[in-house]
Amino acid sequence: MGTDKFMQASLANKSVVDRIVDQITNAVINGELKPGDKIPTEPELCETFRVGRNSVREAIKILAAYGVLEIRRADGTYICQEYNYKMLYPILYGIILQRDSQKQVVELRKVIDVGILQEAMKRMGKEEFHQLKMVIREMEEEVHKENPSSRAIYDTDVRFHAVLTSVFANNLLESIGYYVDKITRQSRILTVEYILENGHQEEFVELHKEILDVLCKKDERLISAVIEKHYKYWEK
Repeated sequence: MGTDKFMQASLANKSVVDRIVDQITNAVINGELKPGDKIPTEPELCETFRVGRNSVREAIKILAAYGVLEIRRADGTYICQEYNYKMLYPILYGIILQRDSQKQVVELRKVIDVGILQEAMKRMGKEEFHQLKMVIREMEEEVHKENPSSRAIYDTDVRFHAVLTSVFANNLLESIGYYVDKITRQSRILTVEYILENGHQEEFVELHKEILDVLCKKDERLISAVIEKHYKYWEK
């Protein structure tokens, strides 16, 4: 397999475990290890890195937790062949731990939504338009209740964006959307509560109708403005 080729360079300021993780990951990125490949055995990795078994085992555990490696008992350790949602964990944890995580998440979601609308308007069919209209109708019914639920309104907002993402049939994109929803759930529910308390619920529904209208018009020039407007409450 030529283990020496992809196991040479390492950064001196990183721990042994981190260096092993980096080099195996880089080997996958560079195509030196491919999905389904069996990686070298623990003794071979120990010899290549000139480290003990504990370091190698720890690195393998980390990569397995990230969904990069699959440990098959009595068979060996393999590069995973399919996308695994766990691969997003390091990125998401990094975002959460940032000082300005809320601002960064909003910016991330904006960029994603602009791209989604640009492509969705090319791919959406009658079924997706019907689903979006039904979600907006549910949202409208909820905000008009005597005691509207902020969680129920939030759920309709999540479903609205999920319909847009679904047209791609892209696991990675759906996973990013799911986890962004997960880590922003509380702040978005608080945003809906603010909207209800200040009587802006009609405008909140209208913001979703405007997105639907832009999709119907298939005019990409309107996308950035409608997304910017859509996030004005959440950014506060």
